[in-house]
Amino acid sequence: MCAIGTIHAQEKPYLDLQHIYDPTADAAADLLKAEQQAAATKKHVLIQIGGNWCIWCKRFYKFVREDSTLNALEEKNYVVYHLNYSKENKNLPLLKQLGYPQRFGFPVLVILDAKGNRLHTQNSGLLESADTYDKEKVAEMLKQWSPDALNPAYYTNQ
Repeated sequence: MCAIGTIHAQEKPYLDLQHIYDPTADAAADLLKAEQQAAATKKHVLIQIGGNWCIWCKRFYKFVREDSTLNALEEKNYVVYHLNYSKENKNLPLLKQLGYPQRFGFPVLVILDAKGNRLHTQNSGLLESADTYDKEKVAEMLKQWSPDALNPAYYTNQ
């Protein structure tokens, strides 16, 4: 007797790149929930601001999701929220509160602590390499703004 089986390579999860951002979302309420979740899990909030119209927003989303190292760094340290900016809903009051990050283009990344304080705004263009993103640059940004990196205990005797 001969057993025949099929071995499938590990398939990448399907990524819906057309619906990353929700123009109908109550972003203020969603961000409050993200901050509460971050506080409960001792993480920061990573806001990726952009829109479903933005090819670089889709590239960044896909780049992080498909890279196991970057995805793990993000999941370990951040509650991620995709804040919509589109003709349907620009979320201008929130962007004002965040210090007008749209000035850097899209996507733009904003990191908040669990209390909603803005820690960092990242121009994603500085993380690019040709027509994609640079893994080392993205990983370094995620590490440098993680809750652990900002632990005051590391800096008391410097």
